[in-house]
Amino acid sequence: MGSMQAQTADVLKVDTTQVDTAKVELPWPQNLQARLDTLVSSPMLQYTQLGLMVYDLTADSTLYTFNPKQTMRPASTMKLLTSISALDQLGGKYEFKTSLYYTGCVKDSVLIGDLYCVGGMDPLFDKTDMAAFSESVKALGIHTFQGKIVAVTGFKDQDLLGEGWCWDDDNPMLTPLLIEKKDEFISRFTKQLDKDSIYVDGPATNGTLPKNALLLCTRSHQLVDVLEPMMKNSDNLYAESMFYQLASAAGAHPAKASHARQQVKKTLSRAGVTGQYKIADGSGLSLYNYVTPELLAKLLIYAYRKSSIIRDLYVSLPIAGEDGTLKKRMKDGPAHINVRAKTGTVTGVSSLAGYAVAANNHMLVFSIINQGIMKADDGRNFQDKVCNALCK
Repeated sequence: MGSMQAQTADVLKVDTTQVDTAKVELPWPQNLQARLDTLVSSPMLQYTQLGLMVYDLTADSTLYTFNPKQTMRPASTMKLLTSISALDQLGGKYEFKTSLYYTGCVKDSVLIGDLYCVGGMDPLFDKTDMAAFSESVKALGIHTFQGKIVAVTGFKDQDLLGEGWCWDDDNPMLTPLLIEKKDEFISRFTKQLDKDSIYVDGPATNGTLPKNALLLCTRSHQLVDVLEPMMKNSDNLYAESMFYQLASAAGAHPAKASHARQQVKKTLSRAGVTGQYKIADGSGLSLYNYVTPELLAKLLIYAYRKSSIIRDLYVSLPIAGEDGTLKKRMKDGPAHINVRAKTGTVTGVSSLAGYAVAANNHMLVFSIINQGIMKADDGRNFQDKVCNALCK
């Protein structure tokens, strides 16, 4: 009887050990791949599309893919193409400029000539900059200006909306002369002159800058200053301005979207991107943009490996649970503060692409596009689960 109890105890001991072994966590990266396998079996994917790619920068290897070559609409993850191309080709210290010139002469405290406001599509130009413009006129020693105030908008073409934008969206106006992101530069300038006791005796008009014009004032902001609000807050005007800077810096006058697309394609080529894709705009508002999860991942890999890009890009990306468009997402769990990524949302599409720090401190690149979803929150919740799986 005692022998039988001993044998039973031995059998139970062996069985218990076998059960414990079965519960042992799989090694990296099989444990991550198993978690992602579970997520991509979601019933949601029976009626929506998913594209997903995860790359381990530390190990220099692809960890996971699901429809990585499927062309899909990126929404605002399109801003990754614009920002990385701009950092790649222009650099963080590139300046967005707005300048004021004049012609004519000063006689008895009266400027007899014309003022030229030359736009460079700087979305950060504000009332402080406008006050500096007015002060530069006042510094001529005048109290009256007799002549035209000319808006010089030859920086870009006359298209005020992007290709494939919906007419009923809250679209930014793509004008080169901006004041606090609004198309009211000349009227605000006239009011500022009046505020500074400079009487304006003349009309406002559009025109070109004559060769004999003299520079009065230039206000500028660096690309890195535009980059952070563009990425943190997903600002479409900032992105479009950066898009057109690519064209202008390459010598296009006026700058056109077609010129900017060619510059983005140069960076994509450097990143090793092949296959089909379509670039329509710089912000992701267009219905005509198409990329693949693999394209986004390759671009992020390229950016990470170039110190001149990643040092400015990484700090500009929203931090999970902390700021920007990710402030209210992933506030708890492994992904909190361990994910920096660009969000994207348009009707039917939700996307997320960026960098994640895994529990073993490996740096990962990931790109996720959910397409055909009727509720954006469904896509966001799925993406948050993926991020938590990456960082667990």
